[in-house]
Amino acid sequence: MNTFFHWFGKVHAWAYRHNGRLGRRLAGVPCLVLRSTGRNSGARRESVLAYADDGDRRVVVASNGGSDRPPGWLFNVRAEPSVEVQVGDETYAATARIVTVDDPDYARLWKLVNRMNRHRYDAYQGKTTRPIPLVAFERAATGA
Repeated sequence: MNTFFHWFGKVHAWAYRHNGRLGRRLAGVPCLVLRSTGRNSGARRESVLAYADDGDRRVVVASNGGSDRPPGWLFNVRAEPSVEVQVGDETYAATARIVTVDDPDYARLWKLVNRMNRHRYDAYQGKTTRPIPLVAFERAATGA
């Protein structure tokens, strides 16, 4: 089953990259493409993630389907928070900020992304004792 999701994710990312409208939603849930730098390889990595808007920020959940191990992309953004985000046909540079359960904004953001993803994240949190962090992507400042 993991192999199916691995290859499905690659196909989804490819379709999204080539036609932002095609991959923008999956089962009615809004998705973005995160492009990060591999912390060990230095290679560009792509992940398609469900997100919610919080003002100018985009927020995702590092759930890894409720696995006890965080997703690989979380290690990458922790090591190098400068990322690229694609939403639809728009691509922009962003800075990733990890939001942990002790952050005062965590509960509000959790509710926001959980509601957007049809409450799947509560189920994922129930599968693991690992506190699942959130990641907020803030658009990088552009030069004047």
